[in-house]
Amino acid sequence: MQENSTPEAVESVPEIAPLRAKQVAAALRVDVSTVYLAIRQGDLPAYRQGAGRGTIRISRAAFEQYLAERGIPVGDLAVAS
Repeated sequence: MQENSTPEAVESVPEIAPLRAKQVAAALRVDVSTVYLAIRQGDLPAYRQGAGRGTIRISRAAFEQYLAERGIPVGDLAVAS
């Protein structure tokens, strides 16, 4: 069989999924309320995904920037990679 290597096939590669507040809390070894506080204070950019109130999501890039601003090595956290 021959593979189809059209531009549409290349563009359909899924992006890395954003993180949930629970995942960020586990990576930082803090309570999830600490993550929500950082979001409310504007220290950690986040967005809502889904219908109604939705669920909080944090992009990996925003999380990596948050870590860098605090001097936390990204390589130390498995969730950030």
